[in-house]
Amino acid sequence: MISVTEQASLKIKEMMAEEDNPDSLYLRVGVTHGGCTGFTYGMGFDDQKQEDDTVLEQHGIKILVDAQSIPYLRGLEIDYKESVMGGGFTLHNPNAVATCGCGQSFRTATDAGKPEEC
Repeated sequence: MISVTEQASLKIKEMMAEEDNPDSLYLRVGVTHGGCTGFTYGMGFDDQKQEDDTVLEQHGIKILVDAQSIPYLRGLEIDYKESVMGGGFTLHNPNAVATCGCGQSFRTATDAGKPEEC
């Protein structure tokens, strides 16, 4: 459903190691309404698994995805790129038919979400 590249997993593990109780943390990936295009990605650490969460594991990282986000994230690839300007995560979503300029929001062919003014 979601793939995490080797480079992204190394950065995620590095970031988790800086947190309290890193062994009890999940990477939570989800989608909410908003952003310029209709849906906004969310990604962060969570120590609580909810009843409707799907749990995935890649490269030793436990990933949580809530039931409402699954249809929008099927096939998502999370990568991490370093450049002379710094580094950052990139999300490649095959479901997105339009994205905003910053790449943080999107819409699908079947759902426009609820865009906000940017």
